[in-house]
Amino acid sequence: MPVPSRWHCRSWRWARRRSGGPPTPAQQALDAAAFQGVNETIAERFTDVQSVVVAQGGRLVYQYWRDGNPDALRDVHSVMKSALSTLAGIAVAQGRIASLDQPVVALMPEWAALNTDPRAQAITVRHLLTMSAGFAVDDPTGTGPAGRPRDAWARPLAHAPGQAFAYDNALIPVLASVLEKAVGMPVADYTREQLVVPLGLHEPSYQRGVGMRTEDMARLGQLFLQNGVWDGRQVVPASFVAQATTAQNAGGLPASLPYGYMWWVVPSKAARPTFMAAGYGGQFIWVHPPMELVMAVTSNVSADPARHGQSLQLIRGALFAAARKREQDK
Repeated sequence: MPVPSRWHCRSWRWARRRSGGPPTPAQQALDAAAFQGVNETIAERFTDVQSVVVAQGGRLVYQYWRDGNPDALRDVHSVMKSALSTLAGIAVAQGRIASLDQPVVALMPEWAALNTDPRAQAITVRHLLTMSAGFAVDDPTGTGPAGRPRDAWARPLAHAPGQAFAYDNALIPVLASVLEKAVGMPVADYTREQLVVPLGLHEPSYQRGVGMRTEDMARLGQLFLQNGVWDGRQVVPASFVAQATTAQNAGGLPASLPYGYMWWVVPSKAARPTFMAAGYGGQFIWVHPPMELVMAVTSNVSADPARHGQSLQLIRGALFAAARKREQDK
């Protein structure tokens, strides 16, 4: 359901950050005209979808909340991988991690004895970010539990680091541990310092996964669309953003797309390709640079939304068509 009064308030606040002033009544009228009928389409045809936030040209142009609660923290599942990758890029820029090519065991020497395969000594932070560490993985859908970082590091390797992509949930606690050791604080505290405060996000929840507001998902996408700049400040290095959202390998399941640094990349002839963060059950941040378009969508978390694919149908269909109309009506 739409929330008109809150929609205007939130749009104004974001617009001041991005474009120097609140949206005009004329802009709001064009927004409403472009997205006319989308509320009904979602409510009736895309019943798995729970919330939608669309930003275009740095402005919020459309929002939908099935539960009427814009401030609800949604279970974003693997969307959090893209946020964790962002923190790694910031830590490198701050010199807390020497480079993406720093071996993990250089940061975590206590892990050296956990894996006797000499190839494990060559696994770098970059290999973690590109899901190419080489560990044997029997869960290509990425729905298995991540487990403990020490156990993840002790697993046998199937490939040399960098040789093959394998979607591996167990690399997330590994990267989180590396990051905490490098920055000297829990990931939650570093997230608050480096992302929550600068971007004006609500504090995420960390119980049974990561919970974020849908608008905050869109803000993360907008940060990357803007080459790491927010409110005039370079929050993430532009060079890292460019590499993170460019194919670093061919990728594979579960999205069957090329992979950057924990962002999926949609093949394109455009100067900047479309890229996305994706989570189990239909959680997405979809960024389409040619139209300065960011779409954040959440769904019920279950096997049904994963099978139905309603979020992607909505993004590629009704939402994209409405955004294209809005662009043409400038």
